Amino acid sequence: GSKSCASLRPMGDTLMKPIRNLAAGLMIVATLSTTLPANAALTQAEADRLGKDLTPNGAEKAGNKDGTIPAWEGGMTKPPAGWKPEMGYVDPFANEKPLFVITAQNAEQYTDKLTAGQLAMLKRYSNFTMPVYPSHRTFAYPQFVYDATKAIATKASSENDSLRNYELPGTPFPIPKTGAEEILNHELRWFGAYDRCTDWTPVTANGEFYRVGICENFVQDQNFDKRQPNHLFSFYGAFDAPFNLLGNFYLLHEPIDYSTGRRQAWLYSDAQRRGRRAPNVAFDSPSYADEGMDMADAYWCFNGSLERYNWKLVGKQEKYIPYNAYKSADPELKYKDMVEKGTLKSDIFRYELHRVWEVEATLKPGLSHVYAKRQFYLDEDSHMIAWADSYDGRGNLWRVYSCPLMQAYDNVNMFHSMYIAHDIINGSYIMKSAMNERKQPAYIWGHKAKWADFQLDALQRRAIH
Repeated sequence: GSKSCASLRPMGDTLMKPIRNLAAGLMIVATLSTTLPANAALTQAEADRLGKDLTPNGAEKAGNKDGTIPAWEGGMTKPPAGWKPEMGYVDPFANEKPLFVITAQNAEQYTDKLTAGQLAMLKRYSNFTMPVYPSHRTFAYPQFVYDATKAIATKASSENDSLRNYELPGTPFPIPKTGAEEILNHELRWFGAYDRCTDWTPVTANGEFYRVGICENFVQDQNFDKRQPNHLFSFYGAFDAPFNLLGNFYLLHEPIDYSTGRRQAWLYSDAQRRGRRAPNVAFDSPSYADEGMDMADAYWCFNGSLERYNWKLVGKQEKYIPYNAYKSADPELKYKDMVEKGTLKSDIFRYELHRVWEVEATLKPGLSHVYAKRQFYLDEDSHMIAWADSYDGRGNLWRVYSCPLMQAYDNVNMFHSMYIAHDIINGSYIMKSAMNERKQPAYIWGHKAKWADFQLDALQRRAIH
């Protein structure tokens, strides 16, 4: 069950470290610097396939041969009838029952459609199962994003550390030719802007946990009143729990192309009553307020610089991935009723069969990272990571990331309803970006913002007031 911070003294002691350590964990997204070979833009003939045999975002429009993956018919672009934002995300598939449930006992029947991490979870935790439901291809974007994607398809390319001829919004590589291109699709996905308050719950191996609350204003460049060159997004964030983190705020500006710009970040310390520049933190720097259970570049299941890895596009496969995750985001669910030893309760999740791009990242010789190899599985429709397996330097599977996808039918984009990093060696895990116990709507999408409000002086005024 839930424990207070005081009752978990080792965790509390970690949280009480001086504010100078805050920079390490507030790095939600790191650099977008990439070391890539020169890759040409799509040909006109390739771009002409978008919206025809391919979806406007580059996926195969047709279903699979045996009918277990349906054709894409436009996705989910409207809320259910009678829906209101204060209801939270109502599950449009609430009446569906699992087709079957994958367990440790029957997993061998499905190994070709499971990742190594899923198989390891089934073997490691007797309470971990995978209820498989009918597949629904709910992903959709607004038409202007599709138009932007097609307009840049024959222009955008990558070379060394540079992403060339790319402008927001739009998917830069709707038909990816390399692993790096597909990861960039994930990082540069469109969402516009959102305000949100969500929770993190670090869970020890014995099932004890506490809540860390964080609120953010997150804005991509096209939603600002003044467009900025080489600017992907900015965000303002603040912890609202536990008590010892109150009054600490942060501000971040993220570039699109790190070969011509650098991330700028500032922290405001309530104790010091001033804002200051935060150092660059990326890659395997430990995140803050999560007991060392996660890495800076694992937020959103991967973010930031690609430069330490060689990236391989393994190919397209059919896998069971967490999808249409409305059930796990139900505001009627309380964290104490979701958390179990080793993993969250399996029956709150929904797995579906989807085509995914598998991307393998292998650490470059001479460079360092706690993850020597990473396997990513990206939803073909959205180009978003839905699952990731991470290996240590000895080749052992270490952390397994479940990244449930969910269509925001009020904003017409897909997002992670939460993500969970499982340490299958020591049995701990952390759930991040959960919204269940937050006042609904936990996400408010699409607002316009003033560039002046995302400057250091504005941050300091906001903190003081």
